[in-house]
Amino acid sequence: MAGPFADLPPTPQNHFKLYFFGAVLRLLDQVAQSFGSRDAALEEFPFLAGYVEELAERGMEDLAGDDATLWWSDALDGWEAIATGHLPLRALREVAALDHAALTLLLTTGLLEEDARFGMLFETMQGIPGQHRPTAGLLQAWWRDADGCGTVRAALRHLLELGLVEVVNPEAPRIEWALQAPALLWDAFRGEVHVTPVSWARYRPPEDLPAFADLILPGAVRENLTTLPALLSSGEAQALIVRGPRHNGRSDLLGALGRALGRGMLELTGLSRGDDERWRMVGPLATVLRALPAAVFDLAPGETAEVPRLRGYDGPLGVVLNRQGGLSGPGVERALTVTLEMPDVETRLRVWRHSLDGRPIGSLPSIAERFRLTGGNIRRAASLAQSYAALAGRDEITLSDAQQAGRALNRQALDTLASPIAVTGDWNHLAVAAETLRELRTLESRCRHRERLASWVGPALATQLNSGVRALFSGPSGTGKTLAARLLASVLQMDLYRVDLSTVVNKYIGETEKNLNQIFARAEELDVILLLDEGDALLGQRTSVQTSTDRYANLETNYLLQRLEAFEGILIITTNAGDRIDLAFQRRMDVVIDFRAPDVAERWTIWQLHLPRAHAVPPPLLNEVVSRCSLTGGQIRNAVLHASLLALDDGGTVTGPHLEVAVQREYRKAGAVCPLRRAAVGTFN
Repeated sequence: MAGPFADLPPTPQNHFKLYFFGAVLRLLDQVAQSFGSRDAALEEFPFLAGYVEELAERGMEDLAGDDATLWWSDALDGWEAIATGHLPLRALREVAALDHAALTLLLTTGLLEEDARFGMLFETMQGIPGQHRPTAGLLQAWWRDADGCGTVRAALRHLLELGLVEVVNPEAPRIEWALQAPALLWDAFRGEVHVTPVSWARYRPPEDLPAFADLILPGAVRENLTTLPALLSSGEAQALIVRGPRHNGRSDLLGALGRALGRGMLELTGLSRGDDERWRMVGPLATVLRALPAAVFDLAPGETAEVPRLRGYDGPLGVVLNRQGGLSGPGVERALTVTLEMPDVETRLRVWRHSLDGRPIGSLPSIAERFRLTGGNIRRAASLAQSYAALAGRDEITLSDAQQAGRALNRQALDTLASPIAVTGDWNHLAVAAETLRELRTLESRCRHRERLASWVGPALATQLNSGVRALFSGPSGTGKTLAARLLASVLQMDLYRVDLSTVVNKYIGETEKNLNQIFARAEELDVILLLDEGDALLGQRTSVQTSTDRYANLETNYLLQRLEAFEGILIITTNAGDRIDLAFQRRMDVVIDFRAPDVAERWTIWQLHLPRAHAVPPPLLNEVVSRCSLTGGQIRNAVLHASLLALDDGGTVTGPHLEVAVQREYRKAGAVCPLRRAAVGTFN
């Protein structure tokens, strides 16, 4: 390499250094003019002597003024001409339509970042005590040309619009604005690459991104990906929007696109407003890093994120969205959309195999079918399952390990939104009418075959089905609705979470819908059963609109109707007042099961299931209680608990008097008269 910079390898760091010294060269010339000579300037600012010596080594000892600036620019052009790699400042100059003078001006605003002694120089030259950064007035004076300050003012305005320079004191008069380069961009100018330069941005270099061939995707999606790089690099498409549930490979797909385009990926969060000042830095930062900017939005129903056109950047844009929410703005005017649905059984099987990387696992097809998780959650569950197997001293991963891993994921994502319910037992632990039990077994079958069902019906019906199952349990309190939900979760070997409506329903407009959407989305991603206990507050009949309250209540109901239709998990809603449920909800239920108060035979079974095996209740008394006392399953449960508590203080065996007192207590709680023929014997309370 010929020229004065021949000894400098063409690296981003050296390119930055050359522009930095170009800024110092301009500063030296201006300070020397102010003090009458370079010697006088060095006497005032001795630290500049080191820079003068280094410039002299590059052949600048006899040059000054415009001649020096022109010589340096020409030498820099020659050095750049044979630099084939990515130079951040060169890429920025070309994309943002900047010239050497504008970049030198930009570097001048950041001299203080490299050498704090420049702060003292700026304070002295400006005559503003404490102002260590260059002001717009000083830079205009230094860069004034034959036509005055118009050119430098235009350059500064352009740098400000691009977000390359920011004002430290915007409240001051414009001529006194103190300017600086944002630290986020300055580090990138220097060639420093940080994984997380700021809290709202994360950078991944190309070598850390997956290739398209590494992604496990359905065949139809994979076929469409082959044409994406060409469409986006040619400018025919401006952006790629990837929709789908969280942890399902949305960011990985954009990362693979970035790698195919020879770029890294700059993942952005929290920028849903188009007027957010941080957007101004995104374009230059993506250009300097040579990265695909990928904005991640977590939008609620009815929300829209605005994406501006990125200045200082000429590549494509990626956007990650869930199923809800919309986009607007010039940044997504010509956008393609790819939707990543929940993976099917075959795709889940491939993800499990890939994630376990040859680790032995028993009944892998059963695990893939049983756990309807997103791809990312499968990878996390596979890692946790290996840990559980190792904890048990086993090499082989079992279904139990996978279930424990899934439960750990559930706790991390759902425990703040809903409450887990312990599940155990089977249908033998439930005493209900034969018809109710048949419907419950039908519900169990519907849940087991929910992914296969669409392939076994006609095309007109198949298009209306998804993998969701929605069930309504209706009946008086204490008739076994919640117990039936627990037993269903147990026989399906799934986790059950109860939604607390007090944490969901919010007085603020739109918050209820956001809360519901968040709960439903997490349940779909993690494949748990949701129990909406006593859901009358949300499923009530819509009313005529008399007030704004009525209007917004109806909006919540309408949203829930739409979300129920799209829900791809298992949802059980219980209600004590089926007549108050909006008929539109009932039509959207796959299964509606009525629970009635138990008859004599059912009450006998419930008593037998709840009483301890070693009880000493006389058969005649138990028969009388069963036949005369029309208690619900919940009341029987409470009576047995109270009788057992009394027995613990009286020898440990439940006897007739214990039971009689407990039954009397249940009737008193209900405000009714106990129909037993005789009063309870004993002194229990």
